[in-house]
Amino acid sequence: MVRIRNPILTGFHPDPSICRVGEDYYIAVSTFEWFPGVRIYHSKDLKNWRLISRPLNRLSQLNMLGNPDSGGVWAPHLSYSDGKFWLIYTDVKVVEGQWKDCHNYLVTCETIDGEWSDPIYLNSSGFDPSLFHDDDGRKYLVNMCWDHRVGNHSFYGIVLQEYSVEQQKLIGKPEIIFKGTDLKITEGPHLYKINGYYYLLTAEGGTRYNHAATIARSKSLRGPYEVHPENPLITSWPYPRNPLQKAGHASIVHTHTDEWFLVHLTGRPLPQEDQPLLEHRGYCPLGRETAIQRLEWKNGWPYVVGGNQPSLEIEGPNVEEVKWEKDYDEKDDFDCDVLNPHFQTLRIPLGEDIASLKDNPGHLRLYGRESLTSKFTQAFVARRWQHFNFIAETKVAFRPTTFQQSAGLVNYYNTQNWTTLQITWHEEKGRILELMTCDNFTFDQPLRGEEIVIPDDVEYVYLRVEVQTTTYQYSYSFDGENWIKIPIRFYSYKLSDDYVRGRAAFTGAFVGMHCRDSSGQNNYADFDYFLYKEL
Repeated sequence: MVRIRNPILTGFHPDPSICRVGEDYYIAVSTFEWFPGVRIYHSKDLKNWRLISRPLNRLSQLNMLGNPDSGGVWAPHLSYSDGKFWLIYTDVKVVEGQWKDCHNYLVTCETIDGEWSDPIYLNSSGFDPSLFHDDDGRKYLVNMCWDHRVGNHSFYGIVLQEYSVEQQKLIGKPEIIFKGTDLKITEGPHLYKINGYYYLLTAEGGTRYNHAATIARSKSLRGPYEVHPENPLITSWPYPRNPLQKAGHASIVHTHTDEWFLVHLTGRPLPQEDQPLLEHRGYCPLGRETAIQRLEWKNGWPYVVGGNQPSLEIEGPNVEEVKWEKDYDEKDDFDCDVLNPHFQTLRIPLGEDIASLKDNPGHLRLYGRESLTSKFTQAFVARRWQHFNFIAETKVAFRPTTFQQSAGLVNYYNTQNWTTLQITWHEEKGRILELMTCDNFTFDQPLRGEEIVIPDDVEYVYLRVEVQTTTYQYSYSFDGENWIKIPIRFYSYKLSDDYVRGRAAFTGAFVGMHCRDSSGQNNYADFDYFLYKEL
């Protein structure tokens, strides 16, 4: 029997939806404004997971051009029925203010890693949709319903409506089947039918430190639903010393070995030296991650083994451990025809005219586009922070001709929070290295007046960032051997949901390569490799 240590998906992997097909297990997670949309992981033992599919990889399925920060794909739901996979997802177009403008879609595929269909539009009444396949063959969509009216609670309840496979649309009247508990903010619904009962699992309390998962049951699909006698099913809120915080937004799986497990969202705060424990629980730059707990049944109700808080380590299912080969090398030399699937872009796919692996073989060539504050077209390729301590490094050739052109290494949360070590142009100094920072939309250039001049005979500049839990620091080299640290430390917490402005902050820190050309001359940078190495 395997022992599983949490979290099972580290770094920004929120809102897990788990699905079993035979002896194979799949988890789909939210991706928000990052493209391709939705990430699906595969496991044989619930411990070892590998990225197997990024289903929303065409503009016909997902076009997020102009979408706000933390908009885009929220809380997908993955299921298997009638010989194929069904994926339900939301594309959120407006996040702040009185409205959540969002549209819910369905795509299908016969294989998990195949080409998924173009989407079928479902509704726009709220987010976090999921599809329930009843045992009589009928299908139902549930989602939270948004109430924009002044003075009303925005989370109106869970709405249910039948889906017709033949007509490819929702039919019949939508009905509110559950208004939630006094925890409020009722969202993330999943329906299950177990031993004659319909179980409705929801997320409540909001996806921050007071997050929770609530479960209710009914003999009838449409309710009324009675709430678990010891609700919530899982939460971290009463347990401030638990290293796994924010527990909630969950999904249940019944294994082929007749065991039950719950996957759920969690966050791991940075250590807070000498800070009051309860005043503010801290900051999670790795974002909201995915963890797993064992369930047991008592009197027709599921309970998390060990109590309703998350455990760092659990007993896995009664199966042999199945390890996967690593699906990425620490150092990517860009020798393939396609980008490694751990890289993503913002909002849209980048065509060969922006990000090319062919124009200079062995390099990723980025043609300069808009700034890091743009919600439209950035020439930016990045991957998640997945560890508290790591090095990321790249080697770039870039010849700017104006200060409006830059290329370099970026640590990024959203358009309002990032830092970059970049090559650019200075009228008196020529080609220079500079730091640029954006802190809740306040901009700074910490090396202003002390920029690093790049010698004319240097073709490639090496750029590195070292993240050490609470801080990170940039370095550079002109020969790849002699590294010079820039004596400015940045704080990791500023790249977290918990720091950025506004209520809508749901992603995590990324590190990657960016090329900007505000002049419109389409200048390009050649990145020779990208390294990401856990320390």
